[in-house]
Amino acid sequence: MFQKIMVPVDLAHLGALERSLTAAVDLARHYDAALCYVGVTTSQPSSVARTPEEYAQKLKAFAHEHAADSRHEPTVRVYNSHDPVADLDDILVRAIDEVDADLIVMGTHLPRHLDAIIPANGSKVAGHTKASVFLVRPEAPE
Repeated sequence: MFQKIMVPVDLAHLGALERSLTAAVDLARHYDAALCYVGVTTSQPSSVARTPEEYAQKLKAFAHEHAADSRHEPTVRVYNSHDPVADLDDILVRAIDEVDADLIVMGTHLPRHLDAIIPANGSKVAGHTKASVFLVRPEAPE
């Protein structure tokens, strides 16, 4: 059913993505699909990496560690942006075509009133691609 699963990853917020990352690996195993981890970074030094090359190395290491028991070698794609927050949606839509993904598994947040003004990344991605988009919410606080 699915052959290539794209997983957007923010290395600075892996804890918030735990459920979506786990779901992506489970779906990849179930459908015998390949995983492609996509990251967006800036050329400016950040808390994660000093350069886009260092970011790419860290994302590749993460992908191999996280999908270690997958049947397919995980791939990574890193995009450089002057403003990753502003460009994220457009970059993810472009990445879907470039990696030939047919399923995107991405973390999202719990609904907020602000979403009416600034929609979540997942809704724009879902509205601008033919691929299926699986949004995984974090666990709700009790």
